[in-house]
Amino acid sequence: MIKPFRIDIPQAGLDDLAGRLARTRWPNEVADAGWDYGFPLARLRELAEYWRTGYDWRAQEARLNALPHFSTEIDGQRIHFLHVRCARPDALALILTHGWPGSFLEFLDVIEPLSRDFHLVIPSLPGYGFSGPTHRRGWDIDHIARAWAELMRRLGYRRYGAQGGDFGSGISLALGAAAPGQVAGVHVNYLPTRPDPDAGVELSASDEARLDRIRRLMANRPPYQALQATTPQTIGYALTDSPVGQLAWIAERFAQWTDPRSAISDERLLTNVSLYWLTATAASSARLHREAPRRTEPCPVPVGVAVFAHDITQPVRPLAERRYDIRHWSEFERGGHFAAMEVPELLAEDIRDFFLALGQGRARAAGRGATAH
Repeated sequence: MIKPFRIDIPQAGLDDLAGRLARTRWPNEVADAGWDYGFPLARLRELAEYWRTGYDWRAQEARLNALPHFSTEIDGQRIHFLHVRCARPDALALILTHGWPGSFLEFLDVIEPLSRDFHLVIPSLPGYGFSGPTHRRGWDIDHIARAWAELMRRLGYRRYGAQGGDFGSGISLALGAAAPGQVAGVHVNYLPTRPDPDAGVELSASDEARLDRIRRLMANRPPYQALQATTPQTIGYALTDSPVGQLAWIAERFAQWTDPRSAISDERLLTNVSLYWLTATAASSARLHREAPRRTEPCPVPVGVAVFAHDITQPVRPLAERRYDIRHWSEFERGGHFAAMEVPELLAEDIRDFFLALGQGRARAAGRGATAH
């Protein structure tokens, strides 16, 4: 059953947050630390004070509730999602999938341009935000992909496209593998390509430079990733108990993974952090790092790739083409890991170009699903 969903955080939760922020026990910091030891103290105090005294969750809640939210249960797990319909009934549907430490909020700025041509389904990952915490093992990338196929079936879509970045990239590709008869194509804005000495392909100097960066990242696993991939429950205690801890954990990723020219406001950042805090999903969202490494089946459907200059890594096309049916490849000088928030106009146009080039600008839905949609 698909039901309308409304965001309504109890006031007691907001009061508790304000109280915890006021009672923060701050560490010291060495002189001239900068970023050498982690997130700078002065900047974090600034963000925390604004979160406590200036940020207005209720205003953000009202804005979000203006969008069409729904929920359903799949395999015993609540799935929250937005369902925004195009004015054209025969438009192709797209399912847009976020990653960590993002949320469905990443896509707010691409809804308007994309919904001119596509029906949009934007779910919260199991264990994230309003999908609530997971309660059993096994919610890995393949399981989520199968859940997305079921969600799209329930909504009445026989043919649709998939798009994502971060974990959303892997899930979208896994969805193409799980439902190749339904998935018209997959567009991603993050595509890791591991070095392969046996690939037998010719690489340019820029390709080699990208591979060197990937090798360095593989040799020096980021601390957040190591913790969440091994002991997500342990780090979850700290993040679920301390709002400033949760803030630092996420804000550091946004600071390091975005284009320095990107203008992600403190308001938008704090709304994303608030979503994790108010739903107490720090530990359950982190579990996906432990579940994720399981290998997925090759994706047999057409793939489009948007590469942003300031992402964590950039893919190497000759290596990607050995694994995927690459039909579209764009390189952008602006934008980073959170492209939908940083450069929404560029990402939306690239998504549109990919699916229109596939001849999938129009694909009739099997039905309208629940009448509430």
